Amino acid sequence: MSAILAGDIGGTKTLLALYRLGPAGELELQRSERYISADWSGLEPMVRTFLGGEAAPPAAACLAVAGPVAGGRAQLTNLSWQLDEARLQIETAIPRVELVNDFAVLIHGLAHLAPHQQAPIRAGTAQDQAPLLVLGAGTGLGVAYGVPSPAGLVAMASEAAHGEFAPRSQAEWELKQWLGRELGLERVSIERVVSGTGLGDLARWLLHCRHPDGDHPLCHLPQPSELPAAVAAAASQGDHLAIEALGLWISCYGSVCGDLALAGLSHGGIWLAGGTAAKLLDQLRSAGFLAAFLAKGRLAPVLAQMPITAVIDPEIGQFSAACRARMLVA
Repeated sequence: MSAILAGDIGGTKTLLALYRLGPAGELELQRSERYISADWSGLEPMVRTFLGGEAAPPAAACLAVAGPVAGGRAQLTNLSWQLDEARLQIETAIPRVELVNDFAVLIHGLAHLAPHQQAPIRAGTAQDQAPLLVLGAGTGLGVAYGVPSPAGLVAMASEAAHGEFAPRSQAEWELKQWLGRELGLERVSIERVVSGTGLGDLARWLLHCRHPDGDHPLCHLPQPSELPAAVAAAASQGDHLAIEALGLWISCYGSVCGDLALAGLSHGGIWLAGGTAAKLLDQLRSAGFLAAFLAKGRLAPVLAQMPITAVIDPEIGQFSAACRARMLVA
């Protein structure tokens, strides 16, 4: 059986996994390791260490990278590593190596998800041979499209999350102005609002407006990075400010989802990934998200039949990279 290597490479951690291909091409996970990225001088020595006990190198590798990939090269957004497919092939002896943006790689895994890896958000009818959209709010906001071709779906990375955030109400306009002042920004991108970090900043804005004296429990968290999870937890316990923050954030997310689905005419379906998808299923199924998704005036009927599904497997990046590596040896 052939072996393939899958990787999910980020500025904080890197996941490497070795799979075997079964008789019918099924993926059989052999082992996986998690590494602290900053502890290594580069990816090549990490891969060599991971494969050190193998009798032969894998037949192919797909490595998902948290950053743009162009011409077989990638620079991680939050790490000094410079990755190059040709160099990786030489230094690891793997004959086929492919670097893929960490959100674009998800396109290759969606068709192979088992029921336990996904959850329905909105019913609809996916059209064959139509583009699909995957987006996900985690620390940032990832966006990618799958475009049909005679050889199957082509994964198209996107930087749509860095488009301009467009307020739809007085509250969103005031939020945008505050974010610009608070963060020293000339412009406020979609990702500044529709992301886990954005949920935290949205809550900080409400705390600034409603509790300037710091008399709310959410004002006293030791680390700002804890605020998004704390907001979701407080909302589930009935805290009014947290409920308002989460409701406004969910509405923004739904609106952006509709905008991006229209941009790609994503009749093949919409998939919500990222760290928040599994944690906020009830909110993603709420009227606040779905009404904002459809609120596109005369173009609402274009969105009406598009199904929306959440990806709830926390290791979807590694799994999707394995699906792509399998294609490289087919």
